Amino acid sequence: MPGEFTRVYSAALRGVEALEVELEVNETGPANSSGEMQAVTVIVGLPDTAVRESRDRVWTAIANSALPGTLGGRTTVNLAPADLKKEGPSFDLPMALGMTANRVAGFDRSVFDRCTIVGELALDGGVRPVKGILSIALAARAQGRTELIIPAHNADEASIVAGIRIIGVHTLREAWEHLGAGQPLIPVRTRTIEEFRTLQTHDIDFSDVKGQHTVKRALEVAVAGGHNILMVGPPGTGKSMLAKRMATIMPPLTSEEAIETTRIHSICGLLDPRHAVLAHRPFRSPHHTVSDAGLLGGGSNPTPGEVSIAHHGVLFLDELPEFNRATLEVMRQPLEDGRVTISRAAGSMTFPACFLLAAAMNPCPCGYYGDPKRECRCNPMQITRYRQRISGPLLDRIDLHVEVPNVNYKQMSSTAPEESSAIIRERVIACRAIQQQRYRGAGITSNSALGSRLLRQHCVIDSEASGLMEHAMNDLNFSARAHDRVLKVARTLADLAGVDRITASHVLEAIQYRTLDRTLLT
Repeated sequence: MPGEFTRVYSAALRGVEALEVELEVNETGPANSSGEMQAVTVIVGLPDTAVRESRDRVWTAIANSALPGTLGGRTTVNLAPADLKKEGPSFDLPMALGMTANRVAGFDRSVFDRCTIVGELALDGGVRPVKGILSIALAARAQGRTELIIPAHNADEASIVAGIRIIGVHTLREAWEHLGAGQPLIPVRTRTIEEFRTLQTHDIDFSDVKGQHTVKRALEVAVAGGHNILMVGPPGTGKSMLAKRMATIMPPLTSEEAIETTRIHSICGLLDPRHAVLAHRPFRSPHHTVSDAGLLGGGSNPTPGEVSIAHHGVLFLDELPEFNRATLEVMRQPLEDGRVTISRAAGSMTFPACFLLAAAMNPCPCGYYGDPKRECRCNPMQITRYRQRISGPLLDRIDLHVEVPNVNYKQMSSTAPEESSAIIRERVIACRAIQQQRYRGAGITSNSALGSRLLRQHCVIDSEASGLMEHAMNDLNFSARAHDRVLKVARTLADLAGVDRITASHVLEAIQYRTLDRTLLT
């Protein structure tokens, strides 16, 4: 008997991007000896287990949704392109709609040409949320689709994509009636990043931290210039507390940055249901047992790791020497390039990974080496072995090393107000504005990204400052990379002071932020 054919458009995730997938749903099949149609469903086109199992979910959802048409016959679903692996349950909804369309006489299948459809089905016909909706919405718009039919739970996330109608559905029947029963749903209102930002506030602030003014200054410098920072101090001095507040003094995410960051979190399933779009910079703090794949990303179909989830935010590595050394070494590429490339047999994939690294460590295994009040229990061999877990090349890529001392009772009990994150953020924003103006057209936005040519152009120092640098290179045994990073930090210090010329005082302060790797970590 002749078959019925429907083409529906959906999308599959590949890394942080989404690619359009055509679902070709064909209905045909001979009757058996009793005259009844054999109910057989075949799915082809490199489906994974979740996609192959969708046939059972889809038929049950169709039956429980009381959709029109007669069940039965042979159904063939082809997912094209056939060489792209299809993963996850997001093809349930378009598959069910295509099957139903084949069983309704006179249905106008051209309505599918304007739509991209994704969604997981529950057995009762409910539509469950899926990952990566923001990437899917951007891909659908790029393909010229004018309508995106998605789970209602994902509608807020997709609403920041202008130029395409977002239709959020709760059930399969609701989606069918929108397309084929003359009961169109009202599109979700397009929203801006600013609207989401007003719904999100920081629960922490730098004003919560008593004392530690030297460390706060170093953190301000790190954020202002995009410099990586390492805090060294005994347990209980507030290293983690300070690091968690770094995001509160960073400039607000631009719309482009918010979309990039939200896409990554969406693909990883990390979006807070209350905040469908990230309007503030992320803060990630993986445990020291994290694997290479967990940190950089990986898997048979590679997904982003912690360095990408922290994109445009802060990656905090507490107890740095406790991390596997090989795991730390794989961070050298993203620290230099701002991206991660993962190669597999099927091809390579690149994830964005432009983050600010903040790390913390104790000066020794027990944590009290050099503490004036508590005796260190470690022998010299233990201390040396502990410090050597961090390689010199990785340490050279951390611009600022700052000692975090204990806070005394007078500082803890002081009632004097501490500087708030809002005040510090204003200085950071002003400093970043200077850098953006200076490097306009150069492809960078912060001092930490200066290359050799721009470094020579914008980090010119006088004879007094040059003498300090010579002393650092000869007596403190600074590497060539450390020399460049001192100049970059000095450039940031001058920008924070609102002056164009780098002076000896700026270079001296920048050198002080590098001496810890020679006095404590050798």
